[in-house]
Amino acid sequence: MNSQTLEQELYKSVEKNTPDYIKNNKYIDTDNKNEFTFTLKKEHLMPYDEKDNPLGLNLDNWLKNYEKEAAVSTAGIRGPQNILYPYDVRFPINIMGIMLATYAKALVAKEKYKGKKLLKLVGREVRYNSDKFLDLIARVQAAQGIETLTTYQRKTMPIWLASFLCFKLDLLGGEYITSSHGISVKNATKDLNSQGSQYLPEESMEFVNKIKEIFELVRKNGSYDIKIAKADDPLINENFMKTINNGIDLYREYLEQGVANKENLDLIRGIKEKIIIENVGGSAYNTLSKLLEAFKISDKFVWMNIEEDPFFHSIGKYDTDPKGNKCFYDYSVDATVIAKDKNGKAFFPVIDTLNYSEKLKEYKSGTVVLITDPDHDRLTVCQIENKEQIPFLDKTGINYTSLDNNRILCVYSANQAFLLIMDFWSKQLKASNRWDKHPRFIIKTTASAKAWDEWAEFNGVKVVNVPVGFKEIANIMKKVEWQIINSPEKDVVITDVLGKNINLGKNPRMLFGGEESGGMIIGSEDLIKSKSGRIAIAMREKSASEAIIVASALAADLEKNCKTLSKALDEIFNSNNIIAKYDIREDIAYYNESEPDIVKLTQAKKDGEELRTKNDLFYLTMALAHFEGKITLEQIKSILKSTFKNLNFDNLFDIKFVGDGTYLQFSDKFIEIRPSGTDAKTKAYGAGSNKENIAEFARILGNYSGELNNEYLAIISKDYYNKAKDKSMEEYLKFTDKDADKRSFEIPNYNKTPGI
Repeated sequence: MNSQTLEQELYKSVEKNTPDYIKNNKYIDTDNKNEFTFTLKKEHLMPYDEKDNPLGLNLDNWLKNYEKEAAVSTAGIRGPQNILYPYDVRFPINIMGIMLATYAKALVAKEKYKGKKLLKLVGREVRYNSDKFLDLIARVQAAQGIETLTTYQRKTMPIWLASFLCFKLDLLGGEYITSSHGISVKNATKDLNSQGSQYLPEESMEFVNKIKEIFELVRKNGSYDIKIAKADDPLINENFMKTINNGIDLYREYLEQGVANKENLDLIRGIKEKIIIENVGGSAYNTLSKLLEAFKISDKFVWMNIEEDPFFHSIGKYDTDPKGNKCFYDYSVDATVIAKDKNGKAFFPVIDTLNYSEKLKEYKSGTVVLITDPDHDRLTVCQIENKEQIPFLDKTGINYTSLDNNRILCVYSANQAFLLIMDFWSKQLKASNRWDKHPRFIIKTTASAKAWDEWAEFNGVKVVNVPVGFKEIANIMKKVEWQIINSPEKDVVITDVLGKNINLGKNPRMLFGGEESGGMIIGSEDLIKSKSGRIAIAMREKSASEAIIVASALAADLEKNCKTLSKALDEIFNSNNIIAKYDIREDIAYYNESEPDIVKLTQAKKDGEELRTKNDLFYLTMALAHFEGKITLEQIKSILKSTFKNLNFDNLFDIKFVGDGTYLQFSDKFIEIRPSGTDAKTKAYGAGSNKENIAEFARILGNYSGELNNEYLAIISKDYYNKAKDKSMEEYLKFTDKDADKRSFEIPNYNKTPGI
């Protein structure tokens, strides 16, 4: 089925499953470009009833679910939306929710900074209704006297550029409309604070609590008015962004101090085989193409999918589910996802829809393909190789898919690609005599490769492990910066989520920050300064543009030395004494996210969340009980052995709660079981010396029902089990708060910044 037909099928399903009362109740007319007032009524808070409450929107229920997401979300408050009727409040993401959240954030900001000029930014990618959401956010903020910067003509921009500008221009923060590499019908707002990093849960709860206050006023007074400014209100500022080329010039200067240095640009200019950029969704082209032109390297790249498309060119989309049932099914646009068909055969569902057998027909072996996602923050690295390399690839742990009779496409996990980049960047620093100027460290999520830790230890680089989510990486950056500012003469000491106190040395520099899901950032040699003089060791959001520049320089260097990425990876394993060469991720989805019937979708998600939580609590409770000294490691081993009779736990030497999941440490591997912070999914990660072994552990532990056997219940009380989730949140907040920079953001004098 072609892309257009698939999208039309999606539209038909949405149309069919949207009731007339939703279609006919456009309570907020976003097409009205004039100033107007929306009156929130008591009836809106209660469920719809055709006779007794035709105004019902069930907002109390929406807020309950929204609050739940805000408390745990790893990357914005995400959810599905009605792509044809965005005011459908039955879906988590909708016009009403966007308005309420924006309005509440505006009230919180005005209370914190009374009498100050408030300046925020709003950006978006290509998802359905993102343009409507952007306009509404800007208009709600304008009505509250908050000036909002946005791109000229309100065009798309990457998440990392929005984040960069929040920090660089000393803005109060920003809103970015995206659901990252999630399925097409999903959307979200990523709230960015003044640092340009995503809100931590406590920041999100401030505005959620404000919505609760508004609802109480509605209940008390019967109604509440919210003003919407006119669409061309002067506080919606597109002109300033136009004067700075939408921020691209400032970002180019930043990259020139790091990965876009002369050495790297010269390497790229000398490459013979052009590098392919796969632009999923199309929105990266608008910014990255201009950066490549500015660096005078644009002729070294070939673009695929430069047009912007909210259906993402049908990438990752099928007309059957994994069991072969006829329906619309979306695997997302994460190119590294490996699924199994109805016959149990493994395949790359996203890669297979990119039509590379045809598109890459004329490209030689050795050609590098760089795949980026719709908000342009993640990178997947691929390379064409000949089929005779398959035994070597299997031995090295590199996944691949067939292109034709003679060629394959190697698909590198972020764990593998980023190890290559980390090693390459460190060698560049050493070659230019910069390495020894500062102590070096990396920040990584616990779910990322154990090989990174081993490489770092071999190279004298300290490692700080954090929970999943780039906001966690940014939180550590800020802790490091606070110590550098506060006590420049002292060593910087950081406590990571594994409970280790790590001495980073005096005035250290971050070599690399990244996560196994494809996001990375390179640290800056010179401290980055904002317009008002704030400092940073690195930017707060992952950037596929930065990753593409350094990955392209790596590819050029390897081409010059007649090496493939696979050969280079094997050499890194061997020369750095890396034992944990293999990594794996098992994604367990408990329902079809693409289900167009919201009633079925809501129930399926609820059922899935219960399964996810049972799986999570089985491991989490043991980890917390062990931490509190209520259960021994031997007792835990005994429980695990009696539950999983075909797995060997003899060499398990620790179990820890790591902020959002449970981390099992063995002598030859780690396994992490983590509930998704954004959906009814479980993710099981593993890394170690035997690929089949870690795959088996990840599959079995990740898919476990969570049932408690008699031995478990004899050792751990049900009362303790029931309180484990609350205890875990307490421990997580202790970790995020420890040694945090508690300074509040000070609004600068924006009059000193021309044009703002």
